[in-house]
Amino acid sequence: MDRRGFLECMAWAGTGVVWSMAGGVATSSVLGAPRSAAAAGGAFSFVQLSDTHVGYKGPANPDSLATLQQAIARINALDPAPALVIHTGDLSHGQKPGSFDALSEQMKSIRTGEFFSVPGEHDVFLDGGTEYLARFGKGTVGKGWRSFDYKGVHFAGLVNVLTYKGEGMGALGVEQLTWLERDLAPLSASTPVIVYAHVPLWSVYPTWGWVTEDGEQALKLLRRFGSVTVLNGHIHQIVQKVEGSIAFHTARSTAFPQPAPGAAPSPGPMKVDQVARMLGVREVRYVERPGPLAVVDTALEG
Repeated sequence: MDRRGFLECMAWAGTGVVWSMAGGVATSSVLGAPRSAAAAGGAFSFVQLSDTHVGYKGPANPDSLATLQQAIARINALDPAPALVIHTGDLSHGQKPGSFDALSEQMKSIRTGEFFSVPGEHDVFLDGGTEYLARFGKGTVGKGWRSFDYKGVHFAGLVNVLTYKGEGMGALGVEQLTWLERDLAPLSASTPVIVYAHVPLWSVYPTWGWVTEDGEQALKLLRRFGSVTVLNGHIHQIVQKVEGSIAFHTARSTAFPQPAPGAAPSPGPMKVDQVARMLGVREVRYVERPGPLAVVDTALEG
């Protein structure tokens, strides 16, 4: 996809979205908007958080903990409450001392069920993921990947950041790809699948490392399913793509935005006048109602 095509499918405005899935098809409405009768009868909902970067303080956002608290307030206002919270990486900012503790305390304030996460490169920056796994790795296998089923939907959380610092791009590795093939093998092709990872599995902008070098091998395993939704973080902005039965969605950060590909010399925190308008969360709702794929995001403010 060329730069023009990329910009056409990228949305800067927006932050929270209610996803609905039925028969493997996802629809959405704005986070906080009134829910229709069909949506209200949904089986469950979950929230995606990403790139909280707890510990970051800089011109792009002098208080990343405060904006995380704003996001949590939006989550807690949802009715009904989401069943799960999924964090797609960079919980901390470079594993700064106390950052995992602060993040854990904030997660306790969310009125929801289980919390699942995968690490970002900032969470494995110093020790290759030892501290992250000790705190958040319960129930995972290998080096932090996992799968679980919830009310008919199969979730797979993948880790693609363990070599990021050296290679400059995401990678899954042979061990994890072998596990994923075994994990998916027993599933019917009609099973809705949601995959979540930190670095995008598809090629967003390789020049900045916004790609997983062996992501295509994972996507080959997923193409036999009638409905696959892939959720990623890392790039701190909304990009959407549909390829056959696979829908790709990157998420905003709750800490700071990053520039559009090629719009700056390199990626990194981007200072803007009203940062909360470019930060947020996403809610995904599973309902028994078919419809077209749509994603709508709204900002923390504005």
